[in-house]
Amino acid sequence: MNNSRNTDLLKKFGANLKRLRESKGLSQEELCFKSGLSKNQIGNIERGEVNTTISTLAAIGLALELPASDLLKFDI
Repeated sequence: MNNSRNTDLLKKFGANLKRLRESKGLSQEELCFKSGLSKNQIGNIERGEVNTTISTLAAIGLALELPASDLLKFDI
């Protein structure tokens, strides 16, 4: 995957995460507390700056009370 496609994908994933987090009425701080992740890490993911791991997806899914697969449901 070339870098621009990778960047687009990460930004779409991050936007989806932000949408799901906000739909649950959670701030980044609350998601951090529930997931055990840092605010910096959540912010980086939502901005599409990092390619996150499966274990991080699982932690976020548990914190949002959603299947981790819901985090991957966005248009590519």
